[in-house]
Amino acid sequence: MSASTTPSSRPAVTEREAREVAEAAREQHWRKPSFAKELFLGRFRLDLIHPHPLPDDAVAQRGEEFLAKLRDFVETKVDGALIEREARIPDEVIDGLKELGAFGMKIDTKYGGLGLGQVYYNRALTLAGSASPAIGVLLSAHQSIGVPQPLKLFGTQEQRERFLPRCARTDISAFLLTEPDVGSDPARLATTAVPDGDDYVLDGVKLWTTNGVVADLLVVMARVPRSEGHRGGITAFVVETNSPGVTVENRNAFMGLRGIENGVTRFHQVRVPAANRVGAEGQGLKIALTTLNTGRLSLPASCVAAGKWCLKIAREWTAAREQWGKPVAHHEAVGSKISFIAATTFALEAVTDLASQMADEDRNDIRIEGALAKLYASEMAWTMADELVQIRGGRGFETADSLRARGERGVPAEQLLRDLRINRIFEGSTEIMHLLIAREAVDAHLSVAGDLIDPEKSLGEKARAGANAGAFYAKWLPKLVAGPGQLPTSYGEFKHEVDLSTHLRYVERTARRLARSTFYAMSRWQGRMESKQGFLGRIVDIGAELFAMSASCVRAELLRGQGDHGREAYQLADVFCRQARIRVEELFTRLWTNTDDLDRKVVKGVLSGTYEWLEQGIVDPSDEGPWIADATPGPSRKENVHRPIR
Repeated sequence: MSASTTPSSRPAVTEREAREVAEAAREQHWRKPSFAKELFLGRFRLDLIHPHPLPDDAVAQRGEEFLAKLRDFVETKVDGALIEREARIPDEVIDGLKELGAFGMKIDTKYGGLGLGQVYYNRALTLAGSASPAIGVLLSAHQSIGVPQPLKLFGTQEQRERFLPRCARTDISAFLLTEPDVGSDPARLATTAVPDGDDYVLDGVKLWTTNGVVADLLVVMARVPRSEGHRGGITAFVVETNSPGVTVENRNAFMGLRGIENGVTRFHQVRVPAANRVGAEGQGLKIALTTLNTGRLSLPASCVAAGKWCLKIAREWTAAREQWGKPVAHHEAVGSKISFIAATTFALEAVTDLASQMADEDRNDIRIEGALAKLYASEMAWTMADELVQIRGGRGFETADSLRARGERGVPAEQLLRDLRINRIFEGSTEIMHLLIAREAVDAHLSVAGDLIDPEKSLGEKARAGANAGAFYAKWLPKLVAGPGQLPTSYGEFKHEVDLSTHLRYVERTARRLARSTFYAMSRWQGRMESKQGFLGRIVDIGAELFAMSASCVRAELLRGQGDHGREAYQLADVFCRQARIRVEELFTRLWTNTDDLDRKVVKGVLSGTYEWLEQGIVDPSDEGPWIADATPGPSRKENVHRPIR
């Protein structure tokens, strides 16, 4: 096909075809153990996370030295309030971060990077993000999902040698997958990459390109048409942003994270050398998903920063503010919120550090752990920020600038709430994460019984699946009846002044209960199970709580063994686990007692106009216009707002 071939229109995709595309991009096999996968199967493999893994001394020393330099930089050179007011990170701050090596934290030293690994990379993001969340996003979008990570995992040696030194010191990168009409359903991807000699020719529009406005290098996902010599499919490319035909058409503005450089990028007849293709044709989605397995861990790091700051402000404010003759911290209604923030911050740091160290060790498959960390941290951090606003009262709703103007400390609590809100959407919304994790959690069941519940399989295929399922469940189900969680002496090494062993026994018992509930649901709904998104979401949320409880107990024991606030860590882990157990029991109740069926009926009524009368009595302040912008391929008609920082 020639470069002048008109790109195909957006592909029409059925629900089944979309599912098949997503399934093909999944890692199909489990070559390494997974703590979370075992947990969902009712097997509490504490040995996979305890004793808590630790970085080696050389890595730790290198990481601590960098953190010290970064702390000095953000304390002296970063003005978070200025970034918020001007909605832009000053160029000199970005240049300073480049000189510091912050853009090469995860890049190997042989390519000019710092080679920090996930643990210290995340701690650096926590520190930088506390100074300005926009800086945390800048650094993580560049290294977690931008050019460095895909090349580290899938790039050729020649590609690494060409691009990684640039990413380590001078160039900013971005990851471009989303399109105006394509979010979590990549089967409908419309951007094309048409082979033409030794090049591919890109045409299409990408939306919400974090770092895209200032990026020098882009990872772009595009659809290669199937043709002679080309297997086709969604494929990843490294694209130079200054290539002819690349136009950044808009710098988007948001309710929070006002300093991020997020835009709309159009490609019109952009020639990309075949040497810039990452992996094989058709591997693009697999590359994206694999990159996100660890890339998602940068988001919990920002949530840890938020929790720590919430705790600091809550402590200082509630000690200073008095009502009815005593500090508000001593009123139970406020004190319970402080306890929640403290315990949850401890748990989020435990989850993030544990998952990060597991990623560095590479002994375990952490695809579920990374997804759980992202899901859980984004939801809990939002709740903590909301509680902080409530604790601050009217001052929580007031901007920091307004507080300063009338002579009070400028505490940006409302900004934190705005900044954190996107985390429940970034890198997989909560709803999509529920489905993604649920698919991995039931993988063992689908492996043995998938054909049995697939309506399109033949009777012969169903019979073979039935035999396989019978053999699997005959061995598996009896193991869900009893376990160490029923023995009062189990996990005794976690029993000291505060007894955490009782919580680990609860996790073990509850993991088996969770597995039994999943099995019962599959037996009951069979092929309709995938449509029970409310049920699946609650199953995942229970697993997330159990993972957080496990991580908290293991971290507390690590700190106790190190003599590092061990007693206090045990107290925080105990309170967190008690709070989590209440949430878990509520989720179990809601597995079977809920309004899911009624909700579906109401939704049908809403969409059919049955309740349109309920919308009367208001005016709609939104503009007229299309719900989704036109993304027809073609030349740009807008000014290029690309702003490289040099």
